[in-house]
Amino acid sequence: MIKTIISGVNGRIGQTLAACISESADMETVAGVDIAPDAVKNDFPVYDGIDKVTENADVIIDFSRPQALHALLEYASGKGIPAVLATTGYTDNDKVMIAKYASHVALFFSANMSLGVNLQIMLAKKAAEILGDQFDIEIIEKHHNQKVDSPSGTALAIAEGINSALGGAKEFVYGRHAVSQKRDADEIGIHAVRGGTVVGEHDVLFLGSDEVIEINHRAYSKQVFAQGAMRAAGFLSGKPAGLYSMNDLFGDIL
Repeated sequence: MIKTIISGVNGRIGQTLAACISESADMETVAGVDIAPDAVKNDFPVYDGIDKVTENADVIIDFSRPQALHALLEYASGKGIPAVLATTGYTDNDKVMIAKYASHVALFFSANMSLGVNLQIMLAKKAAEILGDQFDIEIIEKHHNQKVDSPSGTALAIAEGINSALGGAKEFVYGRHAVSQKRDADEIGIHAVRGGTVVGEHDVLFLGSDEVIEINHRAYSKQVFAQGAMRAAGFLSGKPAGLYSMNDLFGDIL
């Protein structure tokens, strides 16, 4: 039985994760962390800071905010507890911090916990390798009206994956309202839509002469992220210190 601490437990995805774990035969939640610990009635203790957690655990799953990252990494490193970092909106400095702490404890980091989205990234990279510079590339992401970061971390991960496949030669352009000029051939356009209760949609468009190729992903519930995080937690449990990603998980599956 994998004992889990959920960081950000009283948020929407945190509660979805707690519900999924409660139905699991090989995982249980022993404690939660949230800035509003009493906002939801849970079947396990919830603390307003991860440093206050006293329960023994095998893994931490974090669906909170970037501001909680340093305290979480300090706790995970000090206790030797692996952590799945599923929060979005990390800065470049945050990512440097994650890499630093990964030398002391096992950390799993992905911009999106959906297995489908990560497969989409892999397919987009392969398409970019085959199509090269013959096609213009645009990414459109859509999310609910409560999402804070824009563009989404997933859209950026897709763009970075495509750019790596093309030797890093592309420039990211976020919308085109600020300038009136023709599209540059070395651009990857990234566009954000916010509205309603859209869980998450990502469209990658390769636009060529007289043909268009699309690689799309639709998330219809937050369970896909919770289930992906649980799978990552199972993969990470017992792993030595290091920084792991969906590529490692896919390799383990394959």
